[in-house]
Amino acid sequence: MAANDTIADMLTRIRNANLARHQTVSIPSTRMTRSIAQVLKEEGFIADFSEAAETGRPQLLIALKYKGKTRQPIIRNLTRVSKPGLRVYSNRKELPRVLGGIGIAIISTSSGIMTDRDARRQGVGGEVLCYIW
Repeated sequence: MAANDTIADMLTRIRNANLARHQTVSIPSTRMTRSIAQVLKEEGFIADFSEAAETGRPQLLIALKYKGKTRQPIIRNLTRVSKPGLRVYSNRKELPRVLGGIGIAIISTSSGIMTDRDARRQGVGGEVLCYIW
């Protein structure tokens, strides 16, 4: 993984924290990671997120969500779609449906970062960043 792929880094950190059943996970804060965290919160995949600057570098603290006594992670899978080496774009007619609408695709559009559902509603296409379910 390239060091400059902040999205893949974010997804990997969330995936690992989920596997280890951590309550929170810390991710370097960028405009992109904040936008993705906002979408995850709106869609109910994470409990909350906040920003903290401990060592001068801003960090996003993401509170993960689990369900039931066995603490099953709400997020079952995160898949990076568009990578720095191979960008994946989709016009509004070809926006992907993740698991028939159970999951979400996060799309980077000209109107900001949003889910495939919102992009369809607004009639915009963009770069398909990742799938989450």
